[in-house]
Amino acid sequence: MKPPEVDRAAGSRAAVAARRARAEVKRQVASRERTALDVAHSAWAGDPLAPEATLRVSELLKSIPTLGPTRTERIMAELGIAASKRVGGLGSRQRVRLREYLLGREGTARRPRSRLVVLAGPTAVGKGTVSRHIRETYPDVLLSVSATTRPPRPGEIDGEHYYFVSDAEFDAMIERGEFLEYATVHNASRYGTPRPPIDRALAEGKSVLLEIDLQGARAVKAAMPEALLVFLLPPTWEELVRRLLDRGTESAEEQQRRLDTAKVELAAQDEFDVKVVNEEVGQAAREVVELLDVPASRH
Repeated sequence: MKPPEVDRAAGSRAAVAARRARAEVKRQVASRERTALDVAHSAWAGDPLAPEATLRVSELLKSIPTLGPTRTERIMAELGIAASKRVGGLGSRQRVRLREYLLGREGTARRPRSRLVVLAGPTAVGKGTVSRHIRETYPDVLLSVSATTRPPRPGEIDGEHYYFVSDAEFDAMIERGEFLEYATVHNASRYGTPRPPIDRALAEGKSVLLEIDLQGARAVKAAMPEALLVFLLPPTWEELVRRLLDRGTESAEEQQRRLDTAKVELAAQDEFDVKVVNEEVGQAAREVVELLDVPASRH
């Protein structure tokens, strides 16, 4: 039977009120007015229809500052909690695991954290664009500046985008042991990552992002196994080709060489810890920053 119209209207108002109440709980957690642990305790101690109890666990975790979709999905899998589970509907063992996770997180929340994240991917996938967005939007992230023997492209600034050096200068840096890694890319120019600034930043509790090529990523992982490797993917191969051609910074011969290299680079994606699809720059940047575990700019 179709319910009376008055009942349907009342049910709709109740559903809207419940959604608003849950949204308010998430806002309180996001603004640090309440902790996620406090919300969980409220869900387990009172009314099963309370907003804390009916809030999905995934929504609670995503409300925690610096925890976004990528990390939340990974944490849910580690805790053994399905995406559909609500906080009040967790079993006893799941409650223990969630509580222990939240306790551990709150216990370290005020301590400085540092993490080295290595961002790599095929040519023209947009690594530079994503890195530039992170530099402008997330000032707490330190982007390592690489040295290269290739000439600057239009708009690139020495010391900001790269250190542009001669082959002789690059050789001298190798002799002094100044590189964390270095390699020849596209059978042409050489690139290297100065290590001292990275070591200092990590020691100070800062997060560091390296944007380098595939060879460099492998070398960094060998030198620093604790580094997290992130592979930036294009939405499709056709989109990658379009981006390279539209860039217009290489000759036809160089474009073909880079596309051949890109096929090899894409085949290595399973070597990486995390994959991020660069369909929209802002979203891709957010996913990378989530892995760095730093706050977004308020400006």
